Amino acid sequence: MKFDIGRAAAAVLMAITAASVTFLWSVTSANQDLPICHMIATGGTIAMKEDPASGAPVPALSGEDLIASVPELASVARIRVESLFNIPSDHMDPERWRAIQKSVVEALSSDEVAGVIISHGTDTLEETAFFLDLTVDDEKPIILVGAQRNASEKDFDGPRNLLDAARVCTSEQARGQGAMIVMNGQINASREATKTHTSDVGTFQSGELGFLGVVDPDRIVFSRTPTRRQHIPLKEDPLPRVDIVAMYPGADGTLLRSAVAAGARGIVLQALGLGNVNVPVFEAIQEAIDGGVVVVIATRVPNGRVLPVYGFEGGGKTLKDAGAVFADNLSPQKARIFLMLALQSMSNPVDIQALFDR
Repeated sequence: MKFDIGRAAAAVLMAITAASVTFLWSVTSANQDLPICHMIATGGTIAMKEDPASGAPVPALSGEDLIASVPELASVARIRVESLFNIPSDHMDPERWRAIQKSVVEALSSDEVAGVIISHGTDTLEETAFFLDLTVDDEKPIILVGAQRNASEKDFDGPRNLLDAARVCTSEQARGQGAMIVMNGQINASREATKTHTSDVGTFQSGELGFLGVVDPDRIVFSRTPTRRQHIPLKEDPLPRVDIVAMYPGADGTLLRSAVAAGARGIVLQALGLGNVNVPVFEAIQEAIDGGVVVVIATRVPNGRVLPVYGFEGGGKTLKDAGAVFADNLSPQKARIFLMLALQSMSNPVDIQALFDR
Protein backbone atom coordinates (compact mmCIF):
# COMPACT_ATOMS: atom_id res chain seq x y z
CA MET A 1 0.00 0.00 0.00
CA LYS A 2 1.31 3.42 -0.93
CA PHE A 3 1.43 5.79 2.06
CA ASP A 4 0.75 9.39 1.08
CA ILE A 5 2.57 11.48 3.68
CA GLY A 6 1.02 14.72 2.45
CA ARG A 7 -2.54 13.43 2.76
CA ALA A 8 -1.81 11.82 6.10
CA ALA A 9 -0.37 15.05 7.45
CA ALA A 10 -3.36 17.01 6.20
CA ALA A 11 -5.75 14.53 7.84
CA VAL A 12 -3.93 14.79 11.16
CA LEU A 13 -3.90 18.58 10.94
CA MET A 14 -7.62 18.72 10.24
CA ALA A 15 -8.32 16.35 13.13
CA ILE A 16 -6.28 18.52 15.47
CA THR A 17 -7.97 21.65 14.16
CA ALA A 18 -11.43 20.16 14.61
CA ALA A 19 -10.60 19.10 18.15
CA SER A 20 -9.08 22.41 19.18
CA VAL A 21 -11.33 25.02 17.58
CA THR A 22 -12.32 27.46 20.31
CA PHE A 23 -15.19 29.86 20.07
CA LEU A 24 -13.96 33.05 21.69
CA TRP A 25 -17.03 35.18 22.04
CA SER A 26 -15.59 38.68 22.31
CA VAL A 27 -18.11 41.49 22.51
CA THR A 28 -16.37 44.75 21.58
CA SER A 29 -19.21 47.00 22.65
CA ALA A 30 -21.52 47.21 25.61
CA ASN A 31 -24.17 48.62 23.27
CA GLN A 32 -26.52 45.69 22.79
CA ASP A 33 -28.34 47.52 20.00
CA LEU A 34 -25.38 47.20 17.64
CA PRO A 35 -25.43 44.39 15.07
CA ILE A 36 -23.31 41.29 15.60
CA CYS A 37 -20.55 40.34 13.15
CA HIS A 38 -19.00 36.90 13.48
CA MET A 39 -15.28 37.03 12.76
CA ILE A 40 -13.41 33.88 11.73
CA ALA A 41 -9.64 34.27 12.16
CA THR A 42 -7.50 32.12 9.87
CA GLY A 43 -4.10 33.84 9.98
CA GLY A 44 -2.11 35.61 7.27
CA THR A 45 0.08 38.70 7.41
CA ILE A 46 -2.64 40.52 9.30
CA ALA A 47 -1.96 38.13 12.20
CA MET A 48 1.84 38.20 11.96
CA LYS A 49 4.59 40.00 13.88
CA GLU A 50 8.36 39.95 13.42
CA ASP A 51 10.11 37.14 15.25
CA PRO A 52 12.94 38.70 17.34
CA ALA A 53 15.24 35.79 16.59
CA SER A 54 14.87 35.73 12.81
CA GLY A 55 13.59 39.24 12.14
CA ALA A 56 10.98 37.73 9.81
CA PRO A 57 7.19 37.90 10.23
CA VAL A 58 5.53 34.77 11.63
CA PRO A 59 2.01 33.95 12.88
CA ALA A 60 1.58 35.62 16.28
CA LEU A 61 -1.84 37.23 16.81
CA SER A 62 -5.14 35.54 17.58
CA GLY A 63 -8.46 36.82 16.36
CA GLU A 64 -9.08 38.39 19.76
CA ASP A 65 -5.72 40.14 19.58
CA LEU A 66 -6.70 41.66 16.25
CA ILE A 67 -10.04 42.90 17.52
CA ALA A 68 -8.45 44.34 20.66
CA SER A 69 -6.16 46.44 18.46
CA VAL A 70 -9.12 48.29 16.93
CA PRO A 71 -11.07 50.01 19.74
CA GLU A 72 -13.11 51.94 17.14
CA LEU A 73 -14.97 48.70 16.41
CA ALA A 74 -16.95 49.25 19.61
CA SER A 75 -18.97 51.96 17.87
CA VAL A 76 -19.70 49.84 14.78
CA ALA A 77 -20.60 46.31 15.84
CA ARG A 78 -20.42 43.62 18.43
CA ILE A 79 -17.71 41.26 17.19
CA ARG A 80 -17.73 37.58 18.03
CA VAL A 81 -14.42 35.91 17.32
CA GLU A 82 -13.77 32.34 16.25
CA SER A 83 -10.07 31.54 15.97
CA LEU A 84 -10.19 28.68 13.48
CA PHE A 85 -6.49 28.42 12.69
CA ASN A 86 -3.47 30.69 12.30
CA ILE A 87 -1.60 29.92 9.09
CA PRO A 88 -0.04 31.80 6.20
CA SER A 89 -2.52 31.63 3.34
CA ASP A 90 0.10 29.85 1.25
CA HIS A 91 -0.81 26.81 3.39
CA MET A 92 -4.51 27.05 2.49
CA ASP A 93 -6.01 23.93 0.90
CA PRO A 94 -9.41 22.39 0.07
CA GLU A 95 -9.75 20.78 3.50
CA ARG A 96 -9.32 24.14 5.20
CA TRP A 97 -11.75 25.72 2.72
CA ARG A 98 -14.29 23.18 3.93
CA ALA A 99 -13.61 24.09 7.57
CA ILE A 100 -14.08 27.79 6.85
CA GLN A 101 -17.23 27.17 4.83
CA LYS A 102 -18.72 25.11 7.65
CA SER A 103 -18.02 27.85 10.19
CA VAL A 104 -19.50 30.50 7.87
CA VAL A 105 -22.71 28.53 7.31
CA GLU A 106 -23.11 27.86 11.03
CA ALA A 107 -22.53 31.51 11.93
CA LEU A 108 -24.94 32.87 9.32
CA SER A 109 -27.67 30.46 10.44
CA SER A 110 -28.09 32.58 13.59
CA ASP A 111 -30.74 35.27 13.19
CA GLU A 112 -28.77 37.66 15.38
CA VAL A 113 -25.65 37.58 13.17
CA ALA A 114 -25.58 40.31 10.50
CA GLY A 115 -22.68 38.87 8.55
CA VAL A 116 -19.29 37.20 8.70
CA ILE A 117 -15.77 38.65 8.58
CA ILE A 118 -12.85 36.36 7.73
CA SER A 119 -9.29 37.49 8.41
CA HIS A 120 -7.01 35.80 5.88
CA GLY A 121 -3.64 36.03 4.18
CA THR A 122 -3.66 37.87 0.86
CA ASP A 123 -1.77 35.31 -1.26
CA THR A 124 -4.79 33.02 -1.66
CA LEU A 125 -7.52 35.28 -0.29
CA GLU A 126 -9.24 35.62 -3.65
CA GLU A 127 -9.57 31.85 -3.96
CA THR A 128 -11.10 31.39 -0.51
CA ALA A 129 -13.48 34.27 -1.26
CA PHE A 130 -14.62 32.70 -4.54
CA PHE A 131 -15.00 29.25 -2.93
CA LEU A 132 -17.27 30.74 -0.27
CA ASP A 133 -19.22 32.80 -2.79
CA LEU A 134 -20.02 29.61 -4.71
CA THR A 135 -20.77 27.32 -1.77
CA VAL A 136 -22.60 29.52 0.76
CA ASP A 137 -26.22 30.19 -0.15
CA ASP A 138 -27.10 33.17 2.05
CA GLU A 139 -27.97 36.83 1.52
CA LYS A 140 -25.88 37.98 4.48
CA PRO A 141 -22.50 39.49 3.59
CA ILE A 142 -19.25 37.56 3.83
CA ILE A 143 -16.27 39.89 4.14
CA LEU A 144 -12.70 38.72 3.63
CA VAL A 145 -10.01 41.00 4.96
CA GLY A 146 -6.22 40.90 5.20
CA ALA A 147 -3.18 43.13 5.36
CA GLN A 148 -0.11 43.72 3.24
CA ARG A 149 1.99 44.86 6.21
CA ASN A 150 2.49 42.90 9.40
CA ALA A 151 1.65 44.12 12.89
CA SER A 152 5.27 45.01 13.71
CA GLU A 153 5.36 47.67 11.01
CA LYS A 154 4.49 51.26 11.94
CA ASP A 155 2.08 51.61 9.02
CA PHE A 156 0.31 48.29 9.67
CA ASP A 157 -2.84 48.35 7.51
CA GLY A 158 -4.68 45.65 9.43
CA PRO A 159 -6.65 47.83 11.90
CA ARG A 160 -8.09 50.11 9.23
CA ASN A 161 -9.04 47.15 7.05
CA LEU A 162 -10.76 45.42 9.98
CA LEU A 163 -12.75 48.55 10.80
CA ASP A 164 -13.79 48.90 7.16
CA ALA A 165 -14.76 45.22 7.05
CA ALA A 166 -17.02 45.65 10.07
CA ARG A 167 -18.67 48.70 8.52
CA VAL A 168 -19.41 46.77 5.32
CA CYS A 169 -20.56 43.75 7.32
CA THR A 170 -23.22 45.85 9.03
CA SER A 171 -24.35 47.70 5.90
CA GLU A 172 -27.79 46.85 4.52
CA GLN A 173 -26.41 47.52 1.03
CA ALA A 174 -23.98 44.62 1.47
CA ARG A 175 -26.77 42.05 1.59
CA GLY A 176 -26.96 39.93 -1.54
CA GLN A 177 -23.49 40.97 -2.72
CA GLY A 178 -21.96 37.61 -1.78
CA ALA A 179 -18.39 37.15 -0.60
CA MET A 180 -16.41 40.37 -0.88
CA ILE A 181 -12.82 41.48 -0.31
CA VAL A 182 -12.54 44.70 1.69
CA MET A 183 -9.11 46.30 1.87
CA ASN A 184 -7.68 49.77 1.41
CA GLY A 185 -11.16 51.29 1.53
CA GLN A 186 -12.19 49.33 -1.58
CA ILE A 187 -14.84 46.63 -2.00
CA ASN A 188 -14.19 43.92 -4.59
CA ALA A 189 -16.48 41.09 -5.73
CA SER A 190 -14.96 37.65 -5.23
CA ARG A 191 -15.38 36.56 -8.86
CA GLU A 192 -13.36 39.43 -10.31
CA ALA A 193 -10.93 40.37 -7.52
CA THR A 194 -7.29 39.44 -7.86
CA LYS A 195 -4.05 40.33 -6.13
CA THR A 196 -2.15 42.62 -8.49
CA HIS A 197 0.85 43.76 -6.46
CA THR A 198 3.14 41.85 -4.10
CA SER A 199 3.28 44.54 -1.41
CA ASP A 200 1.07 47.56 -2.20
CA VAL A 201 -1.88 48.09 0.14
CA GLY A 202 -4.19 48.60 -2.86
CA THR A 203 -3.26 45.21 -4.24
CA PHE A 204 -6.79 43.87 -4.86
CA GLN A 205 -8.34 45.07 -8.09
CA SER A 206 -11.21 43.94 -10.30
CA GLY A 207 -9.75 44.71 -13.69
CA GLU A 208 -11.96 46.24 -16.33
CA LEU A 209 -15.11 45.66 -14.29
CA GLY A 210 -14.03 47.84 -11.36
CA PHE A 211 -14.81 47.88 -7.66
CA LEU A 212 -18.20 47.04 -6.23
CA GLY A 213 -17.91 50.07 -4.02
CA VAL A 214 -15.83 52.04 -1.55
CA VAL A 215 -15.70 52.62 2.19
CA ASP A 216 -15.86 56.39 2.64
CA PRO A 217 -15.50 58.11 6.04
CA ASP A 218 -19.20 58.94 6.24
CA ARG A 219 -20.84 55.96 4.53
CA ILE A 220 -20.50 52.81 2.41
CA VAL A 221 -21.05 53.46 -1.30
CA PHE A 222 -21.91 50.58 -3.64
CA SER A 223 -21.74 51.38 -7.36
CA ARG A 224 -22.67 48.03 -8.85
CA THR A 225 -23.86 44.51 -8.02
CA PRO A 226 -22.24 41.25 -9.16
CA THR A 227 -24.73 39.73 -11.60
CA ARG A 228 -22.97 36.44 -12.39
CA ARG A 229 -23.12 34.84 -8.98
CA GLN A 230 -24.27 31.23 -8.72
CA HIS A 231 -24.47 28.56 -6.06
CA ILE A 232 -22.88 25.12 -6.31
CA PRO A 233 -23.70 22.92 -3.28
CA LEU A 234 -20.71 21.53 -1.41
CA LYS A 235 -20.98 17.76 -1.03
CA GLU A 236 -19.53 15.61 1.76
CA ASP A 237 -17.02 13.71 -0.38
CA PRO A 238 -13.48 15.11 -0.77
CA LEU A 239 -13.19 17.54 -3.64
CA PRO A 240 -11.76 15.96 -6.81
CA ARG A 241 -8.19 16.70 -7.77
CA VAL A 242 -7.83 19.48 -10.34
CA ASP A 243 -4.42 20.78 -11.40
CA ILE A 244 -3.35 23.95 -13.19
CA VAL A 245 -0.85 23.55 -16.04
CA ALA A 246 0.76 26.53 -17.72
CA MET A 247 1.31 27.00 -21.45
CA TYR A 248 4.56 28.76 -22.42
CA PRO A 249 6.85 28.82 -25.45
CA GLY A 250 8.45 25.40 -25.74
CA ALA A 251 5.99 23.55 -23.47
CA ASP A 252 5.91 19.90 -24.50
CA GLY A 253 2.89 18.47 -22.67
CA THR A 254 4.93 16.65 -20.02
CA LEU A 255 3.38 18.54 -17.11
CA LEU A 256 -0.14 17.94 -18.37
CA ARG A 257 0.51 14.21 -18.77
CA SER A 258 2.01 14.14 -15.27
CA ALA A 259 -1.15 15.69 -13.85
CA VAL A 260 -3.22 12.99 -15.53
CA ALA A 261 -0.89 10.30 -14.19
CA ALA A 262 -1.20 11.77 -10.68
CA GLY A 263 -4.94 11.22 -10.78
CA ALA A 264 -6.34 14.60 -11.78
CA ARG A 265 -9.99 14.40 -12.77
CA GLY A 266 -9.76 17.85 -14.22
CA ILE A 267 -7.04 20.15 -15.57
CA VAL A 268 -7.12 23.89 -16.03
CA LEU A 269 -4.82 24.90 -18.86
CA GLN A 270 -3.41 28.40 -18.41
CA ALA A 271 -3.34 29.14 -22.11
CA LEU A 272 -2.14 32.14 -24.09
CA GLY A 273 -4.25 35.01 -25.42
CA LEU A 274 -7.85 34.10 -26.24
CA GLY A 275 -7.09 30.47 -25.29
CA ASN A 276 -4.39 29.00 -27.50
CA VAL A 277 -1.60 26.44 -27.11
CA ASN A 278 1.18 24.91 -29.21
CA VAL A 279 1.00 21.55 -30.99
CA PRO A 280 2.67 19.36 -28.30
CA VAL A 281 0.35 20.68 -25.58
CA PHE A 282 -2.64 20.34 -27.91
CA GLU A 283 -1.77 16.68 -28.41
CA ALA A 284 -1.50 16.15 -24.64
CA ILE A 285 -4.87 17.84 -24.16
CA GLN A 286 -6.46 15.52 -26.71
CA GLU A 287 -5.03 12.50 -24.88
CA ALA A 288 -6.38 13.75 -21.55
CA ILE A 289 -9.87 14.38 -22.93
CA ASP A 290 -9.89 10.96 -24.63
CA GLY A 291 -9.01 9.50 -21.22
CA GLY A 292 -12.03 11.08 -19.56
CA VAL A 293 -10.26 14.05 -17.94
CA VAL A 294 -12.09 17.37 -18.19
CA VAL A 295 -9.79 20.06 -19.57
CA VAL A 296 -10.73 23.70 -19.02
CA ILE A 297 -9.08 26.47 -20.99
CA ALA A 298 -8.28 29.71 -19.13
CA THR A 299 -5.71 32.38 -19.99
CA ARG A 300 -2.73 34.05 -18.38
CA VAL A 301 -4.03 37.42 -19.66
CA PRO A 302 -5.59 39.39 -16.75
CA ASN A 303 -8.67 40.73 -18.56
CA GLY A 304 -11.12 39.37 -21.10
CA ARG A 305 -12.79 36.06 -21.91
CA VAL A 306 -11.28 33.03 -23.55
CA LEU A 307 -12.99 32.29 -26.87
CA PRO A 308 -12.63 29.54 -29.50
CA VAL A 309 -11.48 31.84 -32.30
CA TYR A 310 -8.31 30.57 -33.94
CA GLY A 311 -8.33 27.57 -36.27
CA PHE A 312 -4.63 26.66 -36.32
CA GLU A 313 -3.65 23.41 -34.58
CA GLY A 314 -3.76 24.29 -30.89
CA GLY A 315 -5.90 27.38 -31.52
CA GLY A 316 -9.04 27.90 -29.49
CA LYS A 317 -11.43 26.50 -32.09
CA THR A 318 -9.47 23.27 -32.40
CA LEU A 319 -9.43 22.95 -28.60
CA LYS A 320 -13.19 23.45 -28.50
CA ASP A 321 -13.70 20.89 -31.26
CA ALA A 322 -11.56 18.43 -29.27
CA GLY A 323 -13.94 18.73 -26.30
CA ALA A 324 -12.24 21.31 -24.08
CA VAL A 325 -14.30 23.58 -21.83
CA PHE A 326 -13.74 27.35 -21.90
CA ALA A 327 -13.52 29.23 -18.58
CA ASP A 328 -15.09 32.50 -19.73
CA ASN A 329 -13.32 35.32 -17.85
CA LEU A 330 -12.27 33.32 -14.79
CA SER A 331 -8.60 33.30 -13.86
CA PRO A 332 -6.90 29.87 -13.87
CA GLN A 333 -6.99 29.71 -10.06
CA LYS A 334 -10.69 30.49 -9.92
CA ALA A 335 -11.50 28.21 -12.86
CA ARG A 336 -9.85 25.42 -10.84
CA ILE A 337 -12.16 26.02 -7.88
CA PHE A 338 -15.19 26.17 -10.17
CA LEU A 339 -14.21 22.91 -11.87
CA MET A 340 -13.55 21.13 -8.57
CA LEU A 341 -17.04 21.98 -7.40
CA ALA A 342 -18.65 21.11 -10.73
CA LEU A 343 -16.95 17.70 -10.83
CA GLN A 344 -18.66 16.74 -7.58
CA SER A 345 -21.85 16.01 -9.50
CA MET A 346 -21.11 16.03 -13.23
CA SER A 347 -18.50 14.89 -15.71
CA ASN A 348 -19.99 15.75 -19.09
CA PRO A 349 -18.01 18.68 -20.61
CA VAL A 350 -21.19 20.04 -22.19
CA ASP A 351 -22.88 20.37 -18.80
CA ILE A 352 -19.76 21.85 -17.23
CA GLN A 353 -19.47 24.38 -20.09
CA ALA A 354 -23.04 25.46 -19.41
CA LEU A 355 -22.07 26.22 -15.79
CA PHE A 356 -19.07 28.27 -16.85
CA ASP A 357 -21.23 30.21 -19.31
CA ARG A 358 -23.81 31.38 -16.77
